[in-house]
Amino acid sequence: MVEGGCLCGAVRYEAGGTPFHATFCHCRTCQMAAGAPLVAWVTFAAERFRWTKGSPTNFASSENVARGFCGSCGTTLTYDSSEHPDEIDIAAATLDNPAASPPGDHIWVRSRQPWMRCDDGLPEYQTRRE
Repeated sequence: MVEGGCLCGAVRYEAGGTPFHATFCHCRTCQMAAGAPLVAWVTFAAERFRWTKGSPTNFASSENVARGFCGSCGTTLTYDSSEHPDEIDIAAATLDNPAASPPGDHIWVRSRQPWMRCDDGLPEYQTRRE
């Protein structure tokens, strides 16, 4: 079981099971939603995820995606796609121990900002993982 939450502590969660698809996403939507050049995500089975304190505010960032964030401090928390209803992506930096789930690749690098250098040797995909 892993735990995490927002900066101010108003919203907390826990997730169980083995995480998968830990990635750096460079898509323009993630950039705009987080106000950052990329977002590190780690995916868990939706059935093993639950809010333990408070609840997020959600907004539809695209037709099939709801993004969860803390309504008090604005921390990006989750990415929930109706195309993958059995999964939930958690912003890796919001985990209590983010070092335990390091990203294994970069996705949507065609949208990477030209001033963002990534020389970590991880696989890169122009759009989604192939």
